Amino acid sequence: MNSDSAVALLLDDIATAPPTRRVGAFFDLDGTLVSGFTATAHAGHRVHARQASLGEVLGVLEASVRYRLGRMEFERLVVRAAGYLRGDSIAELDELGEYLFRRHIERRIFTQMQAVVRAHQDRGHTVVLSSSALAIHADPVARFLGIDTVICNHFEVDDDGRLTGGVVTPIVWGPNKAAAVTRFADGCGVDVSSSYFYADGDEDVALMRVIGHPRPVNPRSGLAAEALRQGWPVLRVGDDQRRRGSTRTRLWRRPTNTGG
Repeated sequence: MNSDSAVALLLDDIATAPPTRRVGAFFDLDGTLVSGFTATAHAGHRVHARQASLGEVLGVLEASVRYRLGRMEFERLVVRAAGYLRGDSIAELDELGEYLFRRHIERRIFTQMQAVVRAHQDRGHTVVLSSSALAIHADPVARFLGIDTVICNHFEVDDDGRLTGGVVTPIVWGPNKAAAVTRFADGCGVDVSSSYFYADGDEDVALMRVIGHPRPVNPRSGLAAEALRQGWPVLRVGDDQRRRGSTRTRLWRRPTNTGG
């Protein structure tokens, strides 16, 4: 089955789901809603603006490689990145995040996944962006897609609104992400057994196992293997669909939201 057909079937499935806020739709960010990693736009900006030292660039590259090879925990990676921004203003970083979204990230949103978000919204479902990304990267995407609730990581700030170099704990990733989503669902009357979860990462298996409708999107190897074992339907979207979309996707596409 090609990607357009798979998306069409998914949209049909959502259209017949109960029209209630008790049904949740939880979306990962990087690799699921957006091609690639949103944080790379910020890293590139720091390099081009000559805000990043050579040591910072090499440190981030080393940490990223070690994380990819399984030699560094995500928690240590995100805390190391936050350390380079110690003393920065959170208000200015929020403004920068919105600027970088408009300049670099907006065009990387998968059109087909935008249609899936809109389909859940049209059914009155509780739509949540649930990601291990930091708020400065996740919030602009959520605003653009009309998603009101974001579960993600946040910089730790002092009383003056400046970064301490830390990240608020517990860090949202893997089992902690699954726990954060289930806590949210319990507190808002969302039935996880009737809900959907869209994600690509191996670390998201924990939440896929407790959600009623797990939907791996462009899954990495570990998640793909688990999807095969469990019989979870897999959705694959790519840059070609992001640029052109299908006829069905264009029908569902949300008008561009220029509001903040």
